[in-house]
Amino acid sequence: MTTWSAPALPELPALLADLEELVVCESFSADHAALARSAEVVGALGTRLLGREPETVVIEGVPHLRWVFGAPRVLLVGHHDTVWPMGSLETHPWSVADGVARGPGVLDMKAGLVQMFHALASLPSPDGVCVLVNGDEEVGSPTSRELIEDSARGCAAAFVLEASANAQGALKTARKGTSRYEVVVHGRAAHAGLEPEKGVNAAIEAAHQVLAVAGLAAAMGTTGCELGAPTVTPTLVSAGTTPNTVPARAKVSVDVRVPTPAAQDRIDVLMRGLTARTPGAELTVEGGKRRPPMEAASSAALFSLASAIAAELGQEPLRGVAVGGASDGNYTAGTGCPTLDGLGGVGSGAHADTEHVLIDRMIPRTRLLARLIERTRR
Repeated sequence: MTTWSAPALPELPALLADLEELVVCESFSADHAALARSAEVVGALGTRLLGREPETVVIEGVPHLRWVFGAPRVLLVGHHDTVWPMGSLETHPWSVADGVARGPGVLDMKAGLVQMFHALASLPSPDGVCVLVNGDEEVGSPTSRELIEDSARGCAAAFVLEASANAQGALKTARKGTSRYEVVVHGRAAHAGLEPEKGVNAAIEAAHQVLAVAGLAAAMGTTGCELGAPTVTPTLVSAGTTPNTVPARAKVSVDVRVPTPAAQDRIDVLMRGLTARTPGAELTVEGGKRRPPMEAASSAALFSLASAIAAELGQEPLRGVAVGGASDGNYTAGTGCPTLDGLGGVGSGAHADTEHVLIDRMIPRTRLLARLIERTRR
């Protein structure tokens, strides 16, 4: 074990000071310059509390931070990017009032980062732990997925510092997997007034495809999973170039959420089997599977341990829920690493004007995580 002098768990004002520092450094996923500034601030916080500078991994302009202490058995996963566009602090300023902290990304997931660093810093040593903070979770972790999966392989546990599932502090014990598709319709343009019959209307075919895609989930039936049946949802639809031209091209975006890998595979087959209904039209189906499902079996033992620790600490009984949204916990679970999610801030309103953190839950959650790390890295 490395000799390391750890500070005691701080009082709430210290956590709030660190949270303010992260929140006022805006970190919109699409702004690489902002992400670079954010990575510096997060890295400095981790360095101060953990006693070591991170490895900074920049992939396609996106900065990710990693600390490795000894041979890791526990992976702590977080992200420093947010969905909030630059300038959001002007309309959603940092504030603490009536037991609530507000600001862009305060819940998703800068409170989780603060709690994570302080939990690890409160232990006698950080040995056996890897900390990974990526910069593109909100857009699907396209540049960090491999880094996440490589870090998770061989670990006994991954703890994801995403926000709790609700204001009561429920942990996330299962998540649906995600797939994204683009159904591209290829038609033929023609003058809409002079000779529309010579065209192949891609917009009409796109309408057929919207109905076909919407029916795929029903064709799957129920799965018997606590997360329920898969969802297949047409979202963005576009077609045409000018008001007086028969559209030659159209596109339908499709969002898929699935409870099991089998359902994800089956829907992939059905999507790629879509056929055109309009004579002369052709289809191209692009995209595919993204995040694998995080099934309840992946979190069962860790949730049981967390519940026992909460009882030891005199905290309220924990509740675990399955959710439809995905996170980097899907990737860690997909490698076979036991994963427990939703250990970050307790509050509600993520991505919305009402986003907030209940500050009286920050210290209890930090203590819970610290003891989870200690028990699972042995």
